[in-house]
Amino acid sequence: MFLKPFETKQMLEAILGSIDEAIHVVNGDGMTIYYNQVAATNDGVKIEDVLGKHILDVFPSLNKQSSTLLKVMESGKPIYQQPQSYKNIKGQFIDTINTTLPIKVGKRIIGAVEIAKDLTMVKSLSQSLLDLQGKVHLQQTKPVSISGARYHFDDIVTASSEMIKVKDLARKAAQTSSPVMIYGETGTGKELLIQSIHNESNRQNELFIAQNCATLPSTLLESTLFGTKKGTYTGAVDRAGLFELAHRGTLFLDEINSMTLEFQSKLLRVLEDGVIRRLGGTDSYLVDVRMIVAMNEHPLRCIENQQLRSDLYYRLNVIFIEIPPLRNRKEDIPLLVRHFIKKYNYSFNKLVVDVDSKVLEMLESHHWPGNVRELEHTIEFAMNMAEGDKLNFCDLPVYLKESPVQNSLTQFKSLRLAVEHTEMELITKALKKTNYNILQTARLLEIPRQTLQYKLKKYQIML
Repeated sequence: MFLKPFETKQMLEAILGSIDEAIHVVNGDGMTIYYNQVAATNDGVKIEDVLGKHILDVFPSLNKQSSTLLKVMESGKPIYQQPQSYKNIKGQFIDTINTTLPIKVGKRIIGAVEIAKDLTMVKSLSQSLLDLQGKVHLQQTKPVSISGARYHFDDIVTASSEMIKVKDLARKAAQTSSPVMIYGETGTGKELLIQSIHNESNRQNELFIAQNCATLPSTLLESTLFGTKKGTYTGAVDRAGLFELAHRGTLFLDEINSMTLEFQSKLLRVLEDGVIRRLGGTDSYLVDVRMIVAMNEHPLRCIENQQLRSDLYYRLNVIFIEIPPLRNRKEDIPLLVRHFIKKYNYSFNKLVVDVDSKVLEMLESHHWPGNVRELEHTIEFAMNMAEGDKLNFCDLPVYLKESPVQNSLTQFKSLRLAVEHTEMELITKALKKTNYNILQTARLLEIPRQTLQYKLKKYQIML
């Protein structure tokens, strides 16, 4: 059964109307042929006021040069992720990220479509956070808690020799102001270590500010880090960025590889001379900020995949700390289990004092892809379920109790070990064949030199 043309049109309009992005479509003459409710809400108009009318007649503030819809029809080239700040007809400030595409039939352009993501709320929350941090920073008397760093090295529970070495290295790093780069899988406790570095440094009484670079597009990240000058764009005010707020303190940037390569070059300039300039401003500010960055992918792999500039990597990689995953420090699991039991005893007003041996055995055999964070959530779940003074097998989450899942995880773990063993064997043989020449070994194995150096370090192969 085929839909009739008017039914197809109604269905298409219903689908487009349910999308939470603003959609505006014009034909080759610049007349609006589709305009959804999200777009109407952003612009402060009614759909019927725009449909069937020329875009310049409805939005007199636009012209042929400033209208992205008309521009892409003229050039035939799409415009991706274009930031736009404007005041709508009701006087509300709107911030969007727009993608505008020409509509072609063969080689002929018959119209254009613009899809706009409203970032007004995200930007408002981001600016509110900056204002709050600015007010805190201006207080003359400040309790220690406002620094934003509450963890210390004693909070890092471990019996692992590898993790003890990590703590020792981090303690040494705390005594200077050199940049620190930390690599660890998701959930290994990167921020715990970073806050500990700040709290053991001579900057402990100054601000510790953390920003996840993956949560904001580069346009908002730039104003967040560097600040804004009044008049830069509609609604912009004089506002300090995180670099200014963290002056004499510590700035932690997480998932730095999520930044665009273009923005990474701007960050590199700031790191090299310590001078920042607010977005749209002409005045320069010299800042004294201790930089710590973290990644959940190895930086050499990110360079290889063009997610991280090599010059930024070498500028930040003064002190490199790699946090081992939980599966490589299984001796920490019993300690962490008891640590989290103690924590949730207090939170949940319970009195669990023991763990069934079968529970510990299962926890130690699990692969822990989510690392310490996954283990904590597992214990939190079990503490919710526990009815007596002991954590039992029945208190564990279902996915851990199901033996097929547990068996498959064990098989994957064995596969990983087999792959690592094979890699170590091949690298060692290749090194011997090339008389331990790194460049020739990399060519023989057909891998980048940086990847080989990473694996040498990972497997602790001595040259």
